[in-house]
Amino acid sequence: MVSTHSASYAFDGGLVWEYDTAQEFETVNRVRARGGTLNGPGPTVVDGMVFMGSGYTIGAGMPGNVLLAFAVDERSPSVPE
Repeated sequence: MVSTHSASYAFDGGLVWEYDTAQEFETVNRVRARGGTLNGPGPTVVDGMVFMGSGYTIGAGMPGNVLLAFAVDERSPSVPE
């Protein structure tokens, strides 16, 4: 099953964050971009940023052409050590 939704969950199973990539995006290079199915490698986390490709699908799914980058919100609760 393919989807356009991404989510993160807390250790207790509660939903922390959810995002639907099926939308148009303003890009830094002004190229028209639209998210689509999340069907490939999972998100990558580097230096407080989360990166994920959306719409790069083979076969079934909603096509798109974006690489999304999310910053961690400083107001978010910290992860237990």
